[in-house]
Amino acid sequence: MALLQRCQPAGLARAARAPARVAPCGTACRGTLRRTAGLPPVAGAIKAAAPVVAPAAASRRLAVSTRASASGAAAPPAKPFKWGADMKNLAICIGVGAALALCPAPAGVSAQAWNLLAIFTGTIVGIITTPLPLGAVAMLGLGVAMLTKTLTFAEAFSAFSTEIPWLIAIAYWLAGGFIKSGLGNRIAYSMVAAFGKTTLGLTYSLVFGEALLSPAIPSVAARAGGIFFPLAKALCLACGSDPDKGTQRKMGAYVMKTCFQTTTVSSAMFITAMAANPLAVNLAAAEGIAISWGTWALAGLVPGLICLTTVPLILYALYPPETKDTPDAPQAARKELDKLGPMSRDEKITAAAFLVTVSLWIGGAALGVNSVAAATVGLAILLVTGVVSWKECLSNNAAWDTLTWFAALIAMAAYLNKFGLIPWFSNSVVEVVSSLGLSWQPAFGIIVLLYFYSHYFFASGAAHIGAMYTAFLAVATACGAPGMLAALALGQVSNLMGCLTTYGIGSAPPYFGAGYVAQGDWLKLGFILSVYYLAVWTGCALTVWKAIGIW
Repeated sequence: MALLQRCQPAGLARAARAPARVAPCGTACRGTLRRTAGLPPVAGAIKAAAPVVAPAAASRRLAVSTRASASGAAAPPAKPFKWGADMKNLAICIGVGAALALCPAPAGVSAQAWNLLAIFTGTIVGIITTPLPLGAVAMLGLGVAMLTKTLTFAEAFSAFSTEIPWLIAIAYWLAGGFIKSGLGNRIAYSMVAAFGKTTLGLTYSLVFGEALLSPAIPSVAARAGGIFFPLAKALCLACGSDPDKGTQRKMGAYVMKTCFQTTTVSSAMFITAMAANPLAVNLAAAEGIAISWGTWALAGLVPGLICLTTVPLILYALYPPETKDTPDAPQAARKELDKLGPMSRDEKITAAAFLVTVSLWIGGAALGVNSVAAATVGLAILLVTGVVSWKECLSNNAAWDTLTWFAALIAMAAYLNKFGLIPWFSNSVVEVVSSLGLSWQPAFGIIVLLYFYSHYFFASGAAHIGAMYTAFLAVATACGAPGMLAALALGQVSNLMGCLTTYGIGSAPPYFGAGYVAQGDWLKLGFILSVYYLAVWTGCALTVWKAIGIW
C-alpha cells in the first residue's frame, strides 16, 4: 500500500485529500458520487467543453426514461391476431352444409339421414378445400354430427374400431422401420441399378411388381400401404425427391400418383386382390349368377393389362416428372450399394418382420388371422427389437391424421346407408332408368356411370358394394343386360372407382398422405383416368368378353 502511495503523482494525492469543490455543472456531482461510492475517478471525465445539464432537467429525463423502460418491460407489444383456419374456405364448407340442411328432405328420406348428408357434404368440401388439416376437418364434422344429435358418440366414432383405418396407420409405422433401418434404401438402390436409366422404367417395375402380388394378398390397403408404399417412398427419397425439400415434382409426385392409380386396376383383376370382391361375388350368387375365380380373372386380364401398360404413359404426359432420363443412375446406385456394405442387423430384422407380415397377409385367412393382426405382428417385431420406437410411431403425424379423417368419413358414409339414404338413392335410380324405355346397352351405360360416380359419397369399396351392388345389378338385368356381363362389370368397376378421391379406397390415404401430390392434382387426374378406365372396361366388356364367351 505504501509502495502504491509513493508511486502516485503528488498532484493526484493532493487532489484525493482536498475537499470537493462545487462545479457549475453535473460533472462535479458525478465525481463526488464516484468518490462517495469509493470508485476511482475516470481519467478525462471532466472537460470544460462538456454540455451543461441542469440537475432538475436531468431528473426529469431520468424519470421519463425509467417510466418508459418499466412500461416496455411490463407490456410488450401484442402480436396481431391470426386465425388458425382459412376462414374463407371454412365459410364455404359451413355454407354448403347449411344450405343443404335447410332444403326440405325428399319424400322417403328421414330428417336424420338428410342432416347427415348435409354434414357429410360439408366435410367433403372441407377435405377438398382444406381450411384446416384433414384430420381437424373430419373432427369438426363429427363434432357437428354429435352436437346436432344426428349421430351419437358411439356412432360417430364407430369406424375407429374397424380394420382399414388402423391397417393404414400401421402401414405408416412399418414404412418408418423400412426406411430407418436402411432396408428401403438398399432395395431402392437395387431397383435403380436394375431399371434406373429412366424414371418410367423404375415406375413400371413398381407397377408390375404390385400387380404380380395382387392375387395373393387380398387387401389393397395391406399390399399397397404395407409393401409398395414404403418401397416407392424410399425410392423417391433415394433419388432426391422429397416434399419436405420442395423437390416432390422431381420424380416422386409422378411415381406416387402412378403407383396409386394402378393399385385400383390390379385390385379389379382378381377376386382375391381386394377384400370387398368376394362380397360382390356373393351378392351376384344371390341373384343366381355364379362367378368363379377363373372367370373373374379372365374378364379382368385384357382390360387390366391395357390399363397397367398405358396408365404410366398417360400420367407421364399429363403429370410428367422433372427428371426423366437418368443414364448415370444405375452406376451411381451400385456405388451406393457398395457403400452400404453387407446388411445390418436392423435391416435383417426388418426384412424378417416384413416376410412374416406378408406371409400372414397371403395365408392368414386359412389361420383366421386378419390383416391388422398380421401387420401388428410385424410392427411388434420392430418395436421389441428396437428398430423403431413407440415414440417414433407417436410422432408420425401423417399416420394419426390419416387414421382420423379416414375413419370419420367411413363412419358417416356407413350411417348414410343405415339411415336409408343410399337405399333411397338406389331405388330412385332404378325407377328413373327403368322408366326411360331404353335398349339394354345405353341403359347399362347409365347404370354403370351412376354406380361409378356415386363413389364420391363413399369412403369404402365394401360399403359401396353392400349398399348399391344388388339394386344396380337388378335394374341392369331388368333392362335386358346379360347377367354375367352386368355382375362382372359392376364388380370390377367397384375397384376402379377408388381412383376418384383421396378416401375412396384403402390404398389412397398412404400415397396421398406422403405429401407428394397436391389434392387438386389428385382429384383432377383421378377424374380424367376414371373416364379412361370406363372406356377401356366397357369397351372390353362389350367386345372382348363377347368374343371369349363370357356372355
